[in-house]
Amino acid sequence: MKAIGIILAGGNSERLKSLCKVRAIAAMPVASSYRAIDFTLSNMSSSNIKKVAVITQFNSRSLHDHLSSAKWWDLDRKEGGLYIFTPFLSSDNSFWFRGVADSIYQNISFLKRSHEQYVIIVSGDAVYKMDYNKVLEYHVAKGADITIVTKDMSGTGRDVHDFGVMTFDEDMKLTSFEEKPIEPKSSNISLGIYVISRTLLIKLLENTIPKGYYDFVKDIILRNRSHLNIYGYQFAGYWNTLNSIQAYMQTNMDFLDPEVRSILTTEPYIDTKPSDDPPAKFNSDAEVNNSLIGTGTIIDGSVKNSVLFRKVTVSEGARVNNSVIMKSSYIGKNCVIENAIIDKEAVISDGKNVIGTAEDPIVITKGQVI
Repeated sequence: MKAIGIILAGGNSERLKSLCKVRAIAAMPVASSYRAIDFTLSNMSSSNIKKVAVITQFNSRSLHDHLSSAKWWDLDRKEGGLYIFTPFLSSDNSFWFRGVADSIYQNISFLKRSHEQYVIIVSGDAVYKMDYNKVLEYHVAKGADITIVTKDMSGTGRDVHDFGVMTFDEDMKLTSFEEKPIEPKSSNISLGIYVISRTLLIKLLENTIPKGYYDFVKDIILRNRSHLNIYGYQFAGYWNTLNSIQAYMQTNMDFLDPEVRSILTTEPYIDTKPSDDPPAKFNSDAEVNNSLIGTGTIIDGSVKNSVLFRKVTVSEGARVNNSVIMKSSYIGKNCVIENAIIDKEAVISDGKNVIGTAEDPIVITKGQVI
């Protein structure tokens, strides 16, 4: 069964504050060496989906730079490969994408020129490992028109109010779907992963967008729910989405857990655009515990329960605890960094303290000097 992939990477979020002023969510750094979109791209490649479109919009420069070569995800090929779509002005259209459905519709020629039977639509701002072939096989076995990947969040402590919440009958057929409900009817959330036939998707888009409806969930799924067979596929593995400062911090901290970190270290691996930096350097006074350290980093101080990206400097006497330090940031002598997210190329001068709380991490913006 052949499918094409569509990765929605145009999202932005005010809840990520300054972190999204310089990059799209899909370009957010994760786990010391990766970008968020690496996970979905790697899932596509390892699922043998070799024709993938990435739809971008907000703050996409760094994302485009990251995707400048498709070979890292085995998507550089004569037939298929990686396609990057952005909003464009024409005599027929003068709008940015007005919703997920509209972003796909404005690139409907990609669907019409393809020959694969199915389309797998995913979000580029979530971190997980999944074999999309299993979802596709389930979709075919159920005779579904649309399959939505869902996860039961009961027992995780996660608030489901920020997600699409679904209920199903005993056969996993969809019975209700509410976006960000005040009173959720279940703990099953949508992961924003959909399987649909290519011809049905084209038909639904052409029947919906010209009427002024642009939202994929509300205008494609819910409006057509009564006459479509819509099923849920339960996913039991690790999954998180970068929809807030707290979620971003937690996702990075999760990779300090060996079980979650195995996502990166077991086949099929998560691939990324490599850098040619030297190994991290730990000098004689360095003390590092339960941390991920990126290449090119130099440590003279103490780092505990933290994630450091490439080319970070932690100077003598500095203490970094429960924090995320992005590329090329400098931590001066005798600094204390705790419960903090320090964006790339920031400078924390000697003796300064940057201390947040576990519930409300402090954020230092890109290039900021303290």
